[in-house]
Amino acid sequence: MIITYHGVDFFKVSFGDTVLAVNPISKDSKIKAVRFGSDITLISLNSPEHNGADVTSRGEKESFLISGPGEYEVSGVFIKGFLSKSNYGGSEHVNTIYTVSLEGITLCFLGALSDIALSAEVKEAIEEVDILFVPIGGTGVLDATTAHKLSVQFEPKLIIPSHFGDTLDPNALKKFLKEAGEESTKPVDKLTIKKKDLEGKEGDVIVLEAI
Repeated sequence: MIITYHGVDFFKVSFGDTVLAVNPISKDSKIKAVRFGSDITLISLNSPEHNGADVTSRGEKESFLISGPGEYEVSGVFIKGFLSKSNYGGSEHVNTIYTVSLEGITLCFLGALSDIALSAEVKEAIEEVDILFVPIGGTGVLDATTAHKLSVQFEPKLIIPSHFGDTLDPNALKKFLKEAGEESTKPVDKLTIKKKDLEGKEGDVIVLEAI
């Protein structure tokens, strides 16, 4: 499995011949959108920074779009969506948290989550997660301190922050790494991971550089 980050909350997950796009940035956003074809597209929030299904279809092949709570199975990938809240953009919106199970690894994308009052169903689902993707930038999503406290509560093997950078809170990453006691962590351009690589990991922070 190869994971890359493309800004805000946009991740690309490649495994075998299958590509998963999570919260792609739309062409309607002021932030530059990256275009690539995906087999499955997950959208947590209906905003231009998260709903770019327009950038993930290729030729005549449209990406299988999932944009809300429910249980899905697509090409052997098991996906669950859970209802939550976001204040991204200054007003309250529905945000979908996704868990994705593939290659023996469970990923969880919190999307643009701002409210840590999660349902019992969501908490139970996240407790089984190997890699947690968490927003840290504040201003409508979790801030760095709250994001770290929530992340370690679920004891994932790896934590990958999102919603940070020049267009958001440029200091959010520094704050988050300080909370985690991992100030020396350097960004990498991609994460290549297999199930066996997760052995012995306990809340390690991986920072992916936006590409």
